[in-house]
Amino acid sequence: MADKVQTTGEVLLSRVGEAQKVLVGLGAEWNSQAGEDLKPAYEALAKLLAGKDYFIVTVNVDGEIFHSSLDGERITAPCGNLHWFQCQAACTSDIWEEGEVPEGVCPHCGAPLIPNTVGAEHYIEEGYLISWRKYTAWLAQTLNRKLEVLELGAGMHMRELQVIRWPLEKTVFFNKKAHMYRINREFPQISDEIGEKAEAVRENSVEFVKNLC
Repeated sequence: MADKVQTTGEVLLSRVGEAQKVLVGLGAEWNSQAGEDLKPAYEALAKLLAGKDYFIVTVNVDGEIFHSSLDGERITAPCGNLHWFQCQAACTSDIWEEGEVPEGVCPHCGAPLIPNTVGAEHYIEEGYLISWRKYTAWLAQTLNRKLEVLELGAGMHMRELQVIRWPLEKTVFFNKKAHMYRINREFPQISDEIGEKAEAVRENSVEFVKNLC
């Protein structure tokens, strides 16, 4: 009897299962502001990563990922979070959670509070720096480890390129034991530098992950 041909999803599940570490990059396909309910996808992702040493970097600012069963200590959101607030005038580096300052004005200078995201004229980065330091420290430990990289839905917007696509490609290039899946409905192309260590999947990454588990 001929051996069964494994599907892309089955091979991915096997690779994640065998990996020592798993790095996940979430692009704009995982933006809930597009109107899609992402809760099932995040729960499927949590199931996929259960028991693994993982870290997630996301460019999305909706904060939905922090309401999933994924470990918040293993997530960094360098573009900010709509549910965190900063002083519009940037008079302080303080960041407040939603509802923490009911009046909605900075207790230091009286300026309005605005969402702490890259959309702010003066973006206060303290909101994500602690998690970013954890991420970079974790990333340094992946060298020469069997690393599976899942780049999910990262397009060609500059933030996605700078935070996800280019850095993840660099990580895969330098780690001889790394392998990457680039799953994207429109831009799954793989660079020549990592071509033999990566697989392109032209599918919507949200639907792909939901159908995995």
